[in-house]
Amino acid sequence: MRAYVDADVLIWQLRGDARATECLRRLAGDPAYELWLGAMQRAEIVCFMRPEEEAATVLLLSQLRTAPVDQAVIDDAARLYRQWHISHGLDLHDALLAATAMRSGGRIYTLNLKHYPMPEVSVERAWPEDRA
Repeated sequence: MRAYVDADVLIWQLRGDARATECLRRLAGDPAYELWLGAMQRAEIVCFMRPEEEAATVLLLSQLRTAPVDQAVIDDAARLYRQWHISHGLDLHDALLAATAMRSGGRIYTLNLKHYPMPEVSVERAWPEDRA
């Protein structure tokens, strides 16, 4: 199964968060999963990285495959966006990841479950919420 890692998890990994490291190790160590990210999530990471972050970012991204965006994914994402944008503030990049996961039968690992309210999308919180 494809495990789509959302950009928020990768950003925490790049910031040195042990929970992100554990999540990625757990997924990478499970032969049932292949690590993937959506095209827009990759773009989000590489477009906003600082020059001093480039080596670590490239190394991290080399561990994941990037899912292509084709006409079918765009059409599904557009449907999801129109359905969920107003009620849940769905962004285009999250709609594209949801459509990508839906089409491949993959699961999204994120810290932002509210970004993926669609019942037809498999989504899991990357690690438990902190309890203050």
